[in-house]
Amino acid sequence: MTDAPTLPVVFDVDTQTFEADVLQASLTTPVLVDFWAPWCEPCKTLGPMLEKLAAEYNGAFRLGKVDVDQQQELAGMFGIKSIPTVVMVKDGQVLDGFAGALPEGQLREFLSRHVQPLEATDDGLDDATPETPEQALGRIQQAIAAEPDKAELKLDLALALLRVGQTAAAEAELAALPVNLATDTRAVRLRSELDLAHALKDAPELTALQQRVEADGNDWEARDQLGVRLLLEGDVEAGLDQFLVILQKARDWNDGQAKKRLLAAFTTLDDADVVGRYRRKMASLLF
Repeated sequence: MTDAPTLPVVFDVDTQTFEADVLQASLTTPVLVDFWAPWCEPCKTLGPMLEKLAAEYNGAFRLGKVDVDQQQELAGMFGIKSIPTVVMVKDGQVLDGFAGALPEGQLREFLSRHVQPLEATDDGLDDATPETPEQALGRIQQAIAAEPDKAELKLDLALALLRVGQTAAAEAELAALPVNLATDTRAVRLRSELDLAHALKDAPELTALQQRVEADGNDWEARDQLGVRLLLEGDVEAGLDQFLVILQKARDWNDGQAKKRLLAAFTTLDDADVVGRYRRKMASLLF
């Protein structure tokens, strides 16, 4: 049996292909449409970033390129008044969009509202040993040595340093990031993870915190630290539940820290279902 042809992640769009390649195709995979022109300087900045993200998302969305000089009818159909203009088409409908060359961090934020990256798969490598945090750190350090001016690698380094427990070094790399990367969603997530890690400085171990909470349910400091420890050790919902208890019974404790903990946790979590459920629980206690 012949496999279905793989559609290109980045492709050109014209009036003849628009119906099939954008509208119909968006019923199964969202299509980001980039209206650009060869003479447009901001387009030269935005285009490569969009193509990079399309590759990084591993087919979670496809990028359609419309040269407005060559495709004036399509540009008119979308009411394009300035370029670059980007629109997200999903389920056959225009869902969202923006005009201008956004920095990478804002592009990632825009995409995160509509799609999530797909995991890359490599045939024959499914049984390969996963890369350890230490191996990842070494790989990134080697990449930086080869390309010291590639700023994106510095953010990767900050994330890798945190994964191996080098909190201070991670903070230093984060503080040194250029402005366009400082607002990247990964940088925002890293700041939240660092804030949570700081909460455990000099904190007791898990068992000791559990014993304190069992002995005194109103020991908010112990309950707060227990929530952070559970969260960072992978027992996510149990950790979030500790913050909800504080929010319910002592909302204003430590300047509303329970709410801050929840918001920071939401930033670090990949499970959209868990985040959605706990956001609703938090809202029900606040409003």
